[in-house]
Amino acid sequence: MIQNINNRQIGASTIAVILTILVIALAGYLVYKVQVLEARVKQVETIVSGANPQAQAEKPLEIAQIKALFKKGNVAFGDAKSKVLFVEFADPSCPYCHAGAYGADEIFQGQFKTVADGGKYRPPVQEMKKLVDEGKASYVWLFANGHGNGELTSQAFYCANDQGKFWEAHGLLYSKVGYDLINNDVKNDKANAPKLAEYLSTVLDGTLLQSCLDSGKYANKIGEDMQTAQSLGFQGTPMFIVNTKRFAGAINYADMEADVNAALK
Repeated sequence: MIQNINNRQIGASTIAVILTILVIALAGYLVYKVQVLEARVKQVETIVSGANPQAQAEKPLEIAQIKALFKKGNVAFGDAKSKVLFVEFADPSCPYCHAGAYGADEIFQGQFKTVADGGKYRPPVQEMKKLVDEGKASYVWLFANGHGNGELTSQAFYCANDQGKFWEAHGLLYSKVGYDLINNDVKNDKANAPKLAEYLSTVLDGTLLQSCLDSGKYANKIGEDMQTAQSLGFQGTPMFIVNTKRFAGAINYADMEADVNAALK
C-alpha cells in the first residue's frame, strides 16, 4: 500500500513537472509570437509613414520644415525670417561634432587643423555663429544620437540655454577636457550630473543647472529632437542644413560657403 501511495505521489509530481514545462514553453511561444507581431506592425507602420532612413535622407527638404524649427523650446538664435537658416544636429559625445565646432585638434591630432593654427579647416559652427552674431543668419541646435554618451549633456545645453549661456557651456564642453568628461565620467548617468554642474559653474549658475538636470525638464526633449532629426533625413552626426540643403559630417565650411553666399545675395 505504501509503495502504491509513493508511486502515485511520484506520478503526480512527474505530471506537475511536465505541466510546468508545457506552461513555460507555451508562455515562451506566446511571447515570441507577440514579438513577431509587433515587429511586423512596426514594419507596416514604417512603410506607411515612409520612415525609411535612406528614403528620408534622399527626400528633398522644404523651407517650411526648417522655419518651423525656430520656435520656443528649441536652442535657436535669430528667427525664421533670415535669408540663411542654419540647422545643426549634434551629439556632444561625438568627436566629429567637436571638430565641426572648433576643430578639435587635440582629439584628432592634426586631421582638422584650423586656419587659425596654420591648417585649412574652417569649423562650420564657428563660421555660422559669426554670421548669426552679425545678424545675417539664424541658427538652431538640436540633439541627435551619434556616439551614445551625449543625452545628459544635451539636456545640460538646454538648461544652460535657459540661463542665456548656451555658447558659454558649448565652448567648455566642446573642448578636450569636456570631451573626456562627457565620455569617460558623466556619460548618461544622472548620478554624475553634479560633475557637469561643477564643470560648468565657471560660466553659469551651477545650482540652477543641477536643479534643471535633477528635474528631468528636458529629458523628453532629447527624444523629440531625434524624431525631428529622422524626419529631416538624419544619418549621422554632425549634420548641417543650410536652408534646405544637407551637409553630412564634419565638413569644411569652405564646402558650403558658396551656398551660404548665394542665399545672402
